[in-house]
Amino acid sequence: MTTTARFLLRATALALLLLPPAGAAATSCGDPATPIARIQGTGDHSPMAGQTVTVEAVMSHDSRQKGGFQGFYLQQADHQTDSDPRTSEALFVYTRRSTGDIGDRLRITGTVKEFHGLTELVGIKALTLCGREPVPAPVALSLPWPQHPETLESMRVRFEQPLTVIDSHNLARYGELTLAQTDQVNATEYLEPGPSAQQATERQRLQRVVLDDGHRQQHPRPVPWPPGGLTADNTVRAGDRFSQLAGVLDFRFGDWRLQPHITPKLLPANPRQPPPARPEQPHLRLVTLNLANYFNGSGDGQGFPTSRGARSHADYEHQHQRLLAALRAPDPDILALAELENDGYDATSSVANLAEALGPNWRVVATPGADGQDEIRTALLYRSDRVQTSGRAERLTSALFRHRGRPPVTQVFRANAGDAEVRIIALHLKSKSCRGATGADLDQQDGQGCYNDRRVRAAQAIVQWLSDLPTPDHLAGTLITGDLNSYARETPLEVFRSAGFASMVHQLQPCDASTCPHYTYRYKGARGSLDYTLASGPLQPRILTATTWLLNADEPRALAYDGPLDIKPALPWRSSDHNPVITDIRL
Repeated sequence: MTTTARFLLRATALALLLLPPAGAAATSCGDPATPIARIQGTGDHSPMAGQTVTVEAVMSHDSRQKGGFQGFYLQQADHQTDSDPRTSEALFVYTRRSTGDIGDRLRITGTVKEFHGLTELVGIKALTLCGREPVPAPVALSLPWPQHPETLESMRVRFEQPLTVIDSHNLARYGELTLAQTDQVNATEYLEPGPSAQQATERQRLQRVVLDDGHRQQHPRPVPWPPGGLTADNTVRAGDRFSQLAGVLDFRFGDWRLQPHITPKLLPANPRQPPPARPEQPHLRLVTLNLANYFNGSGDGQGFPTSRGARSHADYEHQHQRLLAALRAPDPDILALAELENDGYDATSSVANLAEALGPNWRVVATPGADGQDEIRTALLYRSDRVQTSGRAERLTSALFRHRGRPPVTQVFRANAGDAEVRIIALHLKSKSCRGATGADLDQQDGQGCYNDRRVRAAQAIVQWLSDLPTPDHLAGTLITGDLNSYARETPLEVFRSAGFASMVHQLQPCDASTCPHYTYRYKGARGSLDYTLASGPLQPRILTATTWLLNADEPRALAYDGPLDIKPALPWRSSDHNPVITDIRL
């Protein structure tokens, strides 16, 4: 081969090496490029997935920081959009390359990929800086969504009005808060069970956005929200609002998310409140609370972790002190409690430990041998310096409660200074969890969850049991109280209503879809009542106060005794996952 031939061969090889990648024939800034709108398309997934493309657009948001999403958001310049409202003008570029800042025009060659619903550019082959460009203007938004959020995927947006915090379940784990236009009420709190309730729940679920922290790692510290970080005294409660919500609209882990480019402003709208003051008239105050699995191990500092409660003795002591603060604050005469360890009544039992800690005047209504086989039980406690018992306590241990469930307990009480008596029944019905559900106990798709058939049969058995109990001469009426695991319009409540019992909280503070001033529980962003005081007809005129103290359910679970934060003070807030119900009875 001649020298000239060798030179030509080498030149040809070098020219081949310098050719642009396939699908990217135009490589210079300003050359024709694939519009991002064409990549996004008008559907849920890109019509160009798997193809290699070249795009030229503006970096609108950077997520390459430590712990970020390992890439950035690229949006078409405002003067280059296709003006089709069905297509997004932005996408996520997955890359570790450090080139570029927000406001830089970038020319990028890569492969289109759908990553769990998010359109991305991956396998970046070329990334060229093409100068500066005005960052695209944000799209003004509100909730409910004015258009399908898919049409705005990865684009800059701003919410024109403040949004309400409805869920903080993943706050400490993933740095997330769920927001909606207004606080959301569980559908069967105000709608009859059925398809319409299911549809209302689905509509609510679709009208939310997650305020994210822009990071992919778990357990961020400090916990990012509220601004300044979550602490015992710096909290963000469900019902609070955020303004100045601006950033990119992202889709990850099944949710539409706002990755903010400025810190939004917290607008406290649901501040912590003290318990209601006691009425001036002579009365008995009943406090009803689910204790969220109060287990004391072996009762002597050992026996941890327990099957359902504290993991260690230190955790138990923290839980114990927090619950004491919550139970003492309303100054009760009688306590109706659920989710206590079912471990007898001796000095080392959970209920005995609790009564002793409450003070020397507190007594336990004991029903040895009748508490059932469940790990947890209900209990009644009372202050003997204010209240007396009349007759013996009873538990329902027949019918549905013969071999399963948590037998309800009843006791007649009267004030030390009066003659009128009230029968109180403490109960805790089967939860909505679907574990082990079969047959009629499966979710019937009517909004009531699993095991509703069992809850209905339990309510029927309790009504029958009450009709068989003797009626003392001075009985003013009967109060059924506890965790029914049913929202206000669900069938178990209808069983009690048909028997003449009314929810006094709902009667004194009516609830509808737009306003619901009382609730005891939050689940997946919706609030409602699971805990009640249901008064018989004769007792209803004697109810002076019936309210829920918004103590626990609105607070982040990260503030609980077993949460990730080191909270030393014995605060009442988030001492349980249920709010207490407070009832004042004139006797």
